[in-house]
Amino acid sequence: MRTLDQLTPGQSGVVHKLQGDSMIHQRIQEMGVIEGAEVEVVRLAPLGDPIEITVCGYFLSLRKSEAALITIDEAAAPSGA
Repeated sequence: MRTLDQLTPGQSGVVHKLQGDSMIHQRIQEMGVIEGAEVEVVRLAPLGDPIEITVCGYFLSLRKSEAALITIDEAAAPSGA
C-alpha cells in the first residue's frame, strides 16, 4: 500500500486508512475522503504541493503533508473507470 502523496497524476485507488490527529482526521473526512472512497490524482502543482484529486465527484486540493496521512489501496481500484 502507498500513501496518496506517492501517486502520480492519472493514478487512482481506494482510501484504506486515515492517519493523523483527530482534528486533521475529522477535517479530511468532512471533505469526503473517507475509508472506501475512490480517489484519483488529477495534477500536482509545479513544486508538488498542493495535490489536486477527485473524490466523490468533485475536485479537492490537499497539502502534500495531508495526502501523506491517507493510505491508498491501489489493488482495490476498479479497472476501466
